[in-house]
Amino acid sequence: MKFTAQQIADILEGDIIGNSDVEVSKLSKIEEGEKGSLTFLSNPKYKSFLYTTNASVVIVNNTFVPEKEVNLTLIKVESAYEAFSKILAFYNEVKNNKMGRENPHFISDSAKIGVNEYIGAFSYVGENVVLGENVKIYPNAYIGDNTIIGNNCVIFSGVKIYSETVIGNNCKIHSGSIIGGDGFGFAPDKNGNYNAIPQIGNVIIKDNVDIGSACTIDRATMGSTIIHEGVKLDNQIQVAHNVEIGRNTVIAAQTGIAGSTKIGENCMIGGQVGFVGHITVGNNVKILAQAGISKSLKDNEMVNGSPAFKIQDFNKSSVYFRNLPKIASKINNIEKELKTQKLIINE
Repeated sequence: MKFTAQQIADILEGDIIGNSDVEVSKLSKIEEGEKGSLTFLSNPKYKSFLYTTNASVVIVNNTFVPEKEVNLTLIKVESAYEAFSKILAFYNEVKNNKMGRENPHFISDSAKIGVNEYIGAFSYVGENVVLGENVKIYPNAYIGDNTIIGNNCVIFSGVKIYSETVIGNNCKIHSGSIIGGDGFGFAPDKNGNYNAIPQIGNVIIKDNVDIGSACTIDRATMGSTIIHEGVKLDNQIQVAHNVEIGRNTVIAAQTGIAGSTKIGENCMIGGQVGFVGHITVGNNVKILAQAGISKSLKDNEMVNGSPAFKIQDFNKSSVYFRNLPKIASKINNIEKELKTQKLIINE
């Protein structure tokens, strides 16, 4: 799909310097720009590439003044970085704007589907499913019985959504994620055998949630596992039964959250963090990568380590740990000196 510089400028409300009719059909980094590509210049460190790039159109800040002649078209905007982000979103929307129903697929007669849907090949939509408007279900996805999905959601290829799941508006779930599988609930009997505890709850995902690839969010034993508005999950994250994640919290890859843990709003959680179950994490908490969270945390805490403790104490401890061989050597030398002076008794 091709766009002229003028069409792009109209979308961005920018001003054109150069040929407004030049066409672009792809996006690129400025140092890798090719003819027919659109790129941007925001960081001054990349300024030199403006004069060597083969890109056809470059988005720049209003304040930018070329130091020498450029043989391409510039679009001046208030913020080149934000403008290019807007173009990326627009490009992605156009690219993924599929509609209609591919064959073969299965849609239950009792399902209700809004307008402008896309149902990819080999997808399954179960009994009493409700899909909102502009929902896109990519090939090989499974939507279990009694699931509700709001407007403008994208369910990518290979996603499995178990029954009774409720998903809000403007959500995106990437390939391979499984929503609503059984929580890890087993009870030992008198013979030491483990018997499954029925998991009869569900998963609720609220508006504007993004879930990366290969995540697993377990259904509740009773009640709901809840992912609140604006939560962003990276790839390969495990969310156990009855967990609740507060609005606008972001979690990096390979984090695991054990059952019934409650995480507050606006938290930032690094990769490979592990949470024990049945604890509460406050609002605005920051947890560094690979931390082990074994107890509840208050609002605004920043922690690191396993088991995790306050970042200030962790940093001080790290200094001592890195210097531990030197410290041990000094202690040994002092001990030898004291023994030499017969100030301590040999054991």
